[in-house]
Amino acid sequence: MTGSNLKAIDVLLVEDDEGDVLMTREAFEHYKIRNELHVVRDGEQAVQFLRKEGQFSDAPRPDLVLLDLNLPRFDGRQVLAEIKADDSLRSIPIVVLTTSEAEEDIVRSYQLHANAYVTKPVDFDRFIEVIRKIDEFFVTVVKLP
Repeated sequence: MTGSNLKAIDVLLVEDDEGDVLMTREAFEHYKIRNELHVVRDGEQAVQFLRKEGQFSDAPRPDLVLLDLNLPRFDGRQVLAEIKADDSLRSIPIVVLTTSEAEEDIVRSYQLHANAYVTKPVDFDRFIEVIRKIDEFFVTVVKLP
């Protein structure tokens, strides 16, 4: 979060690639984003986190989810379908953040009610800029529930 008068939000990153997790953390640090970043490594953990099950019983309700599509256990499409089918979770904004540029992935994500679809840049500087823009948009522009 870039503005000091804005409320910090909880962001859930659902990502199995350690390099992408590290770059996301570095983007938060580089831009002094005060939001709390929580990370889970697969789709099953994502659903458990959101439903506060098992080891995630004390997890906060995230204000924003950054969701990779290509995940172990449940893939991102399954996670997206689960979230948007659950009355208590469907209002959480979901940004699909993935390497896939496939038209069918984009179309399917929006059919499953993703709030945005963003292709991850492979270049580090562009990647952290994308993270900053997502943060700026969802924290300073959009009103979250």
